[in-house]
Amino acid sequence: MADETGQNKKESLIHRLQSGESAAFADFIARYQQQVFLCCRTLGLNTAETEDVASETFMAVYQGIGKYTGRAKLSTWLWKIAYNKAISFLRQKIRRQKLQEKLQKKYKEETSDVTWGGNEEIVWDVVKKLPQDQAMVIVLYYRQEKSVKEIASIMKKGQNTIKVNLFRGREKLKELLGNKIERLK
Repeated sequence: MADETGQNKKESLIHRLQSGESAAFADFIARYQQQVFLCCRTLGLNTAETEDVASETFMAVYQGIGKYTGRAKLSTWLWKIAYNKAISFLRQKIRRQKLQEKLQKKYKEETSDVTWGGNEEIVWDVVKKLPQDQAMVIVLYYRQEKSVKEIASIMKKGQNTIKVNLFRGREKLKELLGNKIERLK
């Protein structure tokens, strides 16, 4: 009987979620938040990363609850979403780390007499000082690994404009980093 009551509560929750009841979503989060956190922590995410992935997971549930058919348990469906979001996050993190290492290696080769002293984020700090369009193009191209075509679509500008901003941003970065390099020597 207790099992049926639990099943009825889940079915009621699903129905409330699918009908768009906002309180149902709060109940859902309260009920399943620890499971999502457990999934993320098991995959090695730190607390901040876990919170980010959990937010993405619950947003995906909110957006996709209408497609939930009940073929799998609600908790299984949620775990699948959380797992996929966490794996996707980890892949992006690895890509960002590889890109950062590549950029640092290239920059160190170009400025081999400079000692960084643990200032890995120096390039990205300097990017913040670029004009807004140039900074956005640099971040999207190097950090987010977007193509010129994708950046043009995101920023709603022509591809040639993106190429010009990328070129000018690189040149300005060289200029600004030259000053930083002098201070690090």
